[in-house]
Amino acid sequence: IRRRRECEYCDYRFTTYEYIQSNPIIVIKKMGEREEYDRKKIEKSFEIACNKLPISQKKIIKVVDKIDEEINDLTNFEVKSTFIGELIMDELKNINKIAYIRFASVYREFEDLGEFKKHIDDL
Repeated sequence: IRRRRECEYCDYRFTTYEYIQSNPIIVIKKMGEREEYDRKKIEKSFEIACNKLPISQKKIIKVVDKIDEEINDLTNFEVKSTFIGELIMDELKNINKIAYIRFASVYREFEDLGEFKKHIDDL
């Protein structure tokens, strides 16, 4: 739900977004910790990976919506962070190869140039 709001003190107008989620989804991190799923983390990952690239905010939101739907459509209420990471990488690979490499280098924790080269060659 998109809502236009206005600050009572300074009359600044802004937009907020509300998302309906019936049951909270728990994300199981790599080290075993559990935390509640947060769509904003995916949005931030996309914004960092796509920073200074010719990718519109509209396109990013559309792809984040798609990933969010896939996660919410799961029948299981727990999802591994690796599954989410792979979804993000698949979408970034389709959008922009540079954004994909940026995300993959952090997500896969590249340690040397050989790993970079291998991923670039795979593209």
